[in-house]
Amino acid sequence: MPYDPRIVQPMREEMVRMGARELTTVGEVDATLGDPKGSMLVFVNSVCGCAAGAARPALAQALTHPNRPQQVVTVFAGQDVEAAARARQYFSEYAPSSPSMALIVDGEVVHFVHRHMIEGHPPADVARSLTAVFDQHCATSSV
Repeated sequence: MPYDPRIVQPMREEMVRMGARELTTVGEVDATLGDPKGSMLVFVNSVCGCAAGAARPALAQALTHPNRPQQVVTVFAGQDVEAAARARQYFSEYAPSSPSMALIVDGEVVHFVHRHMIEGHPPADVARSLTAVFDQHCATSSV
């Protein structure tokens, strides 16, 4: 059963403020991830403490870096259940994890951040890891 939308609304708004586009339906996920061009970060959002304390702050910090994905999209695990499940099919070689992040370049997952790589780590450390991956895989662009 999905979380109450009133509970997750601030977490959704935080992602939108940093430039992420929400994917709330299977159709939106398929339209976006079905034939992606360029670089895209898919953020699997969550209500957990490590999402609030590390993952979202780290991503916000990393997105200020000159090299970053051309697109940032987000699905909300526990809220948009079908959309999150469909998004996970696009990176099914990785165990489901919330929160998590998949960096996709021209349809290929080039980096995946599991919850265990976020939980217990300061946002600045997670952001440094993300920006190193962005430097390796993303051309200078804007979100």
